[in-house]
Amino acid sequence: MSMMAIGWAAELKQYRIAANALWPRTTIDTAAVRNLLGGEALAKMSRTPDILADAAYYIINKPSADCTGNCFIDEDVLMKEGITDLSHYNVVPGANLYRDLFVD
Repeated sequence: MSMMAIGWAAELKQYRIAANALWPRTTIDTAAVRNLLGGEALAKMSRTPDILADAAYYIINKPSADCTGNCFIDEDVLMKEGITDLSHYNVVPGANLYRDLFVD
């Protein structure tokens, strides 16, 4: 996804179309997490998809000329917007969150 976003950003910049990637810092409670990766236990150590939706909102609302070719992490996007309390995104309040499998 990251390489595609960078390539598309270069290709589409002349048309003022932005392309960015957005990754979660922690696992997200999705069907893949529940059914393929870790079941209910991993889902309870995850965040809701809302965190990605909120981060995407802030990215999409930036001018395409100023915001393209980036590989964002959801937490970083929200923190730059002044949102520092991310606890309401936890599936289980106070849970020890599991770092996403694709983010090091």
